[in-house]
Amino acid sequence: MDPNAAHPLNLFRVHWHNGADRRGQVAVPEHVVLPSELTGVDAKIVVALGDRFPMIGAHKVLAAYGCLAPRIVSGGFDPGRQRAVWPSTGNYCRGGVAISRIMGCRGVAVLPEGMSRERFDWLEGWVAAPADIVRTPGTESNVKEIYDACKELARDPENVILNQFSEFGNHLTHYACTGAALERVYESMREREGSLQLRAFVSASGSAGTLGAGDYLKERHGSKIVAVEALECPTMLYNGFGEHNIQGIGDKHIPFIHNVMNTDALTAISDRDTDRLNVLFNTDVGRSLLARRGVEAGVIDTLSSFGLSSICNVLAAIKAARVLGMGPDDVVVTVATDGASMYGTEKDKVLGRDFPDGFDDAAAAETFSRSLEGVEGRRSAACPRPAPRLPVRRGEISRQRRRLLRLP
Repeated sequence: MDPNAAHPLNLFRVHWHNGADRRGQVAVPEHVVLPSELTGVDAKIVVALGDRFPMIGAHKVLAAYGCLAPRIVSGGFDPGRQRAVWPSTGNYCRGGVAISRIMGCRGVAVLPEGMSRERFDWLEGWVAAPADIVRTPGTESNVKEIYDACKELARDPENVILNQFSEFGNHLTHYACTGAALERVYESMREREGSLQLRAFVSASGSAGTLGAGDYLKERHGSKIVAVEALECPTMLYNGFGEHNIQGIGDKHIPFIHNVMNTDALTAISDRDTDRLNVLFNTDVGRSLLARRGVEAGVIDTLSSFGLSSICNVLAAIKAARVLGMGPDDVVVTVATDGASMYGTEKDKVLGRDFPDGFDDAAAAETFSRSLEGVEGRRSAACPRPAPRLPVRRGEISRQRRRLLRLP
């Protein structure tokens, strides 16, 4: 069966154990261990490849199934009468439309109008009607506008909102499935090198579903959980707001299913770096530079499996390794949510904006230096647009602390 087909048999491929051809199964989930020639750190940064999933080439199809299937089984959704509404900034709504279609339901995608052209091209080929694609104002970080559209749609009882930001099926699916898959990758590495230690799991917040895998790994291996957001919209770090282009990670709110009390660290990555590295990783000039720097051909070929949020995760993993002082026996795991195929038009935009004179060897070297070698390893980073501080009266902070600690 074609892994891209709208066929129910592709439900049997909604897992992390698909091979590179997305047809056969593998014992260890597909992944890449990034070398120090690329990352600049001694720690082993391991990236599980989400573009092996069927239909949408992204791991969000797993979360969509984890949200819809329980509703159907429990009687909370009538496939013959109701519509499944999938709010997201791209991949989750694509996964929702795919799962809806092959499970005999009608799916509605709600996403910002400024997302990549490739996302909309894909949706147009899968929805039952053009009206099932709801375009909301803004771009990646305009999540509130998605909520507003869903509030209007929810007035019709025929519409069931499967909000990934508050659906515990999203968290539980990644806890049980993604967590176990990443553990299998780590264990396969330990079988070869018994001295390895799983130090951290890194993932952009987005809907916070994937962070559930961090809860699983932390319980079983004691690894830290590092949540990531865009530096241009540092909501968790600084209560800041803004726009960015790291498509797939959302912003401007803390998802209801984010287990924040179990998160050990936060970090931020700039979309300028993810945009430029998308060009470096997916042009002949950029790949030639990586080869000259000693990156193996097999690793370079795998870079096409890194979309914008995937590159964000990799950069955050590098920062975590530097801040925590990790060495060659330390392992940091993360995920490549989707591949570069969703961002061809975004690459063209960046080429026109940042490299009007062309992306040559000098531009490639500068991009590598700034966006990879220049990844900060400090314990805090300056916010480009810090939120204003509210005036606090003398003694107010101590009174707040006393109330929290229940002190007299």
